[in-house]
Amino acid sequence: MKLQGKTAIVTGGAGGIGSAVTRVFVEQGAGVLFVDIDDKRGHELERDLGPSARFLNVDISKPQAAVTIRDTAVSHFGSVDILVNNAHASRQALLVDHTAEMFELSFNTGFYPTVHLMQACYEQLKAASGSVINFASGSGLEGMPTQTSYAAAKEAIRGVSRVAANEWAADGIRVNVICPFAATEGVMAWQKAFPERAAESAAKVPLGRIGDPETDIAPIVVFLASEDSKYMTGQTLMADGGIIKLR
Repeated sequence: MKLQGKTAIVTGGAGGIGSAVTRVFVEQGAGVLFVDIDDKRGHELERDLGPSARFLNVDISKPQAAVTIRDTAVSHFGSVDILVNNAHASRQALLVDHTAEMFELSFNTGFYPTVHLMQACYEQLKAASGSVINFASGSGLEGMPTQTSYAAAKEAIRGVSRVAANEWAADGIRVNVICPFAATEGVMAWQKAFPERAAESAAKVPLGRIGDPETDIAPIVVFLASEDSKYMTGQTLMADGGIIKLR
């Protein structure tokens, strides 16, 4: 098991890619504090996974959430070795229709919680020579229509991740980014709202299908969290079936 004895924090961990990461991390031997605001699904997953998983219902958009999350992880598991910043909420609209509230939602649930958790967990990650895995998106890399605020926040996360990778390398902390394209609830909602654009995106996948959160995306997150990627930091990995080829 690649994560035996490690402790991970996973945000947005009760559904979609987050729950897949939580489940696979536990299978790989980690203790996982997973965070979400969906109380029902969170407790169901906690019961399903047993004592290696602990659910915390907290609104990550609140200023003190990061400290609460860190302290809960340390109190329950004793350390923070891995930080997975996956949670993010957004609304789709064309650029001309985007409102300040849409930008606030995206940054307050995605960008700022990512930064605040990285700051809050720094000392624990340093002590563990830990790994940070931040989630970004091809929406920002490609400038996908209707995704203005989401793309902006995700690219901001990539920027912060590159800075942290440089600043924290001497502390033994690795910081990498994954950009997935998977059959999550958010993607399904986007497909329903904008079927033509979604069909165009799906047709661009060279491997011919949208990824599965548990079998396609979560194993890559395990790789980034484990010693298998010990010589990697500051990188963006595309887990999108080959749509985007970074240069």
